[in-house]
Amino acid sequence: MVMIPLEKQNRYRAIYKDMSPGYKHSGSIYESLVKGHLTPEARVLDAGCGRGGVIELYAEKVGQAVGLDTDLTSLREHRCLKQLVVGSLATTPFPGGFFDVVLCSWVVEHLEEPDTVFREMARVLNKRGHLLLLTPNACSYVALINRLVPARLRRWLVRTVYGRQSKDTFPAFYRANSKGRLDAKLHRVGLRNEEFYYVGDPSYIAFNDVFFGLGVLLERLTDWPPLRPLKVHLVASYLKEEG
Repeated sequence: MVMIPLEKQNRYRAIYKDMSPGYKHSGSIYESLVKGHLTPEARVLDAGCGRGGVIELYAEKVGQAVGLDTDLTSLREHRCLKQLVVGSLATTPFPGGFFDVVLCSWVVEHLEEPDTVFREMARVLNKRGHLLLLTPNACSYVALINRLVPARLRRWLVRTVYGRQSKDTFPAFYRANSKGRLDAKLHRVGLRNEEFYYVGDPSYIAFNDVFFGLGVLLERLTDWPPLRPLKVHLVASYLKEEG
C-alpha cells in the first residue's frame, strides 16, 4: 500500500475527523467489531499476528489468545502474547473447531492462495465462530497506485521515505480483496457474511496539504452509495454456519 509516515497520517486523520463528524477510520471500526465478538471465555487466534495489533487490547480479557505467523522475527518481538506459534496459515497445528474467533488484520492482501488459508481458518473455528477481517480494498484508488509503482521503487520508498526495513514489507497479491471475492471464497468453506464496511481514509495519499485536499475530494465522491466499493479499506465479520 501507499504509505505516509504514521505521525503525518494521524495528523491528517484528526483534521478530517474535525471536518467530518462521526467519521471513524478502519482501525477504530475493526477494534469495535473485535470487541463485540469477544467474551471472557473466548479462544482467539490472531492469524498473521506480526508483532501485535488489536489483540494487545484484549489478550488479558479472553480465555486464551494465540498468535500465529510465518515470520519468526516478528514473533520474537511480539508485544503481548505468550502463546505464539510459527507456521503457515494454510496448515495450522490446531485441532478442528478449537477457536471461537479468528482475527485477520492486514493479512488477506498478502495471501498467495487465499482459498487454502480460508479453508483452514474455517476448519479451526467452532460452530457459530467468527472470522474478523481488516484488509485493503483491491478496487480502491490506493491499491491501483500501489500496483502501478514498480516493486523496486516501493522498496526504496519504504526504506528511505517511511523509515521501515525491507523485512517488514511483504508482497501483496489482492486475490481476495473485494466483497464479491471474499463472500464467494468464504461461502465455499461454510462462512457467511454478517457485517461489511467500506471505509475511507484521505490520509493515505496526504503527502502534503494539496494531496490531502485531493483525498478529501475522493472521499466525498466515494460517499455516494454506488461508489462506496471504491473506499480504501474493508472491515468484515463472517460467521461459521452450522452444518
